[in-house]
Amino acid sequence: MSSPQQRLSSITTQLTGSNAAASRERLLAKSPEDVVITLAVRTPLTKARKGGLKDTTLDDLLVSLLTSVREKSQLDPSLVEDVCVGNVLCPGAAYVARSAVLAAGFPATAAASITNRFCSSGLLAIQNIANQIIAGAIDVGIAVGAESMSTNPDGGAPELSEAITSHPLASQNTQPMGQTSENVASQFNIPRELHDQFAAKSFQKAEAAQKAGYFNDEIVPVKTTVKDPKTGEVKSVVVDRDDGIRYGTTAESLGKIRAAFPQWKPSATTGGNASQITDGAAALVLMKRSRAQEIGQPIVGKFCGATVAGLEPRIMGIGPSIAIPKILSKFGLTTNEIDIIEINEAFASMGVYCVQKLGLDEAKVNPRGGAIAFGHPLGATGARQVVTSLSELRRQNKRVAVTSMCVGTGMGMAGIFVSEH
Repeated sequence: MSSPQQRLSSITTQLTGSNAAASRERLLAKSPEDVVITLAVRTPLTKARKGGLKDTTLDDLLVSLLTSVREKSQLDPSLVEDVCVGNVLCPGAAYVARSAVLAAGFPATAAASITNRFCSSGLLAIQNIANQIIAGAIDVGIAVGAESMSTNPDGGAPELSEAITSHPLASQNTQPMGQTSENVASQFNIPRELHDQFAAKSFQKAEAAQKAGYFNDEIVPVKTTVKDPKTGEVKSVVVDRDDGIRYGTTAESLGKIRAAFPQWKPSATTGGNASQITDGAAALVLMKRSRAQEIGQPIVGKFCGATVAGLEPRIMGIGPSIAIPKILSKFGLTTNEIDIIEINEAFASMGVYCVQKLGLDEAKVNPRGGAIAFGHPLGATGARQVVTSLSELRRQNKRVAVTSMCVGTGMGMAGIFVSEH
């Protein structure tokens, strides 16, 4: 016979599950006031300094993507009131964004801005546009995440004042990202073997997805030029697929790669189990459901909300383990009510930790692989994850996705999206 405490726990679990199921139903309900996504696309993701976009500057990347958005959406360009671009590394990014919007064929009435929350900049761009629509500031907007890590390399933290470098918490932001990965591995006892196993699964999922053509409806091609580093010859190319996915990757093959940061213990992070340095961009068109129906735009998904949470910068990688429960609590949901969970694979250390900490079903996590396999253009990934998750939800005939990422300065960000099909 069960004890009173056990019976109470069982009843609480049943009630929580019942409440969460009801919350999911409310999430799936349709309202004219919903902020919906009418188009979600991305460029291919290619290896920085080596891949098909290595000589494509951010402005040209944005012009190409935004031109594709204008043409593919068949939306009257004069209806677009604002374009928010998530970007981390480009100098003068505000000049670049506004100029690219105009060069892509949008009229002078279309405004532009830049937003930067490091790796979650693309998701922040979506949240910014959605919040403007909710507030009634605009009716139609485009959210973009974009990064050219080839032409704008990441130099890490700048020189900071003594007030920061002497502060026990603020000074953690001077730690390189590789060191923060090793901090996570050390503090939470994540051995090298688990890093490599997680990374191998990412490559294997991505390989299967690419071979099956699952990425095809995500990707819009980029017409650009590539310069041969040996001969200097410049030739025109069309880049239409991700080029970082290494076929045939196994945990055993990854285990042969030397540690990338032997100066920090346990030295479990390698070039094989960390995100690739990458070029790429993603974009989403947003408006209210009533507006989309009025102008005949197809609805592919719904933005439900996003949130951010702070933590110690030295273990920034575990940010999703804090941000995901926070966003779920705001909607009264549990992980059981979520069909797909996209966690940015900045490092395998954080991926392993987050999956374990949240008790996630691995089949739901990054079903097409992630940044370890096909790359992490810093400002783009937050938007890219949404594009990928909406496509995968359609393929699986599922409905609800959570996207989340860690942020290098010690934050986690997460958002909830619903597919419409």
